[in-house]
Amino acid sequence: MSDDIVLSLTKATKLYAGVAAIDGIDFELRRGEIHALVGENGAGKSTLTKVMAGVVTLTSGAMAVDGVVVSPKSPLEARNLGIAMVFQENSLVPTMTVAQNLFLGQEHFYNRLRGIYIAAQQFLQSLNFDVTPTTTVGALGAAKKQMVEIARAVLHKAKVIIFDEPTATLTPEEKKYFFDLVRDLKRRGVSIVFISHALEEALALADRITVLRDAKKVVTDDAVNFDRARIVQAMVGRDLSNTLYGVRKASVRKAGDRVLVVQNLKMAPMVKNNSLSIFAGQITGVFGLVGAGRTETFKIVSGVLKRDFFFGGEIFLRNKPARFRVPALAVQSGVAYVTEDRKVEGFFETASIARNIYLGLLSKFPRGRALLSRREANTVGSNWIKALNVRAISDEARVVELSGGNQQKVVIAKSLVQEPDLIIFDEPTRGVDVGAIVEIHDLINRLADEGKAVVVISSYLPEIMALSDRILVSRQGKVVEEFSALEATEEKIMYAAIH
Repeated sequence: MSDDIVLSLTKATKLYAGVAAIDGIDFELRRGEIHALVGENGAGKSTLTKVMAGVVTLTSGAMAVDGVVVSPKSPLEARNLGIAMVFQENSLVPTMTVAQNLFLGQEHFYNRLRGIYIAAQQFLQSLNFDVTPTTTVGALGAAKKQMVEIARAVLHKAKVIIFDEPTATLTPEEKKYFFDLVRDLKRRGVSIVFISHALEEALALADRITVLRDAKKVVTDDAVNFDRARIVQAMVGRDLSNTLYGVRKASVRKAGDRVLVVQNLKMAPMVKNNSLSIFAGQITGVFGLVGAGRTETFKIVSGVLKRDFFFGGEIFLRNKPARFRVPALAVQSGVAYVTEDRKVEGFFETASIARNIYLGLLSKFPRGRALLSRREANTVGSNWIKALNVRAISDEARVVELSGGNQQKVVIAKSLVQEPDLIIFDEPTRGVDVGAIVEIHDLINRLADEGKAVVVISSYLPEIMALSDRILVSRQGKVVEEFSALEATEEKIMYAAIH
């Protein structure tokens, strides 16, 4: 083995109930390289990295670090080998301070609070991280939490750091800062493995890219030898370039009845005098930069947030005034909100797929139902699992065990089982692979064709362009511009969002 290889996997295989999550994968990580792992949801990316990080043990095959065969049985064992993983859902203790999280596990040092605050301050400054060591982690935003995770990995002298979807919850400015951090880690000689669904990120940041498909490795090559089309082709084994973004709409659906009217809606400080209308039989795309108040507006409509009590504006659903105190009332009135944060708000992660979908149905009834019929739950769940092509070992699989795209399909099924008239999708394909994006887009189009009023909130302009019949642009808490999809261009939309 070359001295250049810091970590390798040979014929790595992991079986769950006889089904391969990874199957005979060979993988090599060079010293001081940034290596991207891409593939559809369920391709085996997370399993492969969890093997490296000691979270999952191999069924067969071997792993070596610096040429020595190892088999870490826990994240602590992996950390002692110099391997750290920064998970998509961060693994920090929210009630502890930044400094306490950094030194967690070094208990001899841990109880000298003043000492660890000084040490943490000096260490964070050496990394050029703007994080206050005395702050409680629960009070930090996504980007700052990630900095603490990275700092902890560097503090423990990690020579390999693995990132699972590191940019999924970051703003564009935070992403740029993160990229600079990763390049700085590389300069320090650290090897980076990162999973990303954003193919542009993989192309821009990685030295090499490995593509997985159906639990197997398809190709590993230098990033300069890839473009988006080649990665997509390798990921899905078919050419999606004509079906995913890029095809300009030749026609738009005509507006049906006015389902929703929002007038002068206010919720300080995010929503300011916002007014808009949503029509049946159309997809209305809502675009805006971070802080434009898009999500907040539609969370008020769906009863998740409350508008200002005085002069908060008005909402009319099918020409009748609506003020939903809780989401259940909105659901009963035919409004479904598919959340952008599926991990926190979208499902009961330890419950089965079928039970999650059935619980979505129960919320349609004013007082729920006293009895939960297992047979009914299984039938309803099974029908929707087939309809949305949710890939799982069985209908009884727990949602936490599914890949990101399949979790998103469960969240969508939970809403659609309620048979709503107005469906609001908030970032429907964030952290979802290319194949699942096509399936979710097909579903959204089908709903509009069936006459439903559909709203798609997205920060990704090509997605807005590909799906929408009409486009609303939000800026600083209100809609400032409306375009028909036939006249809209990315330049016009972005100009309205910024100026």
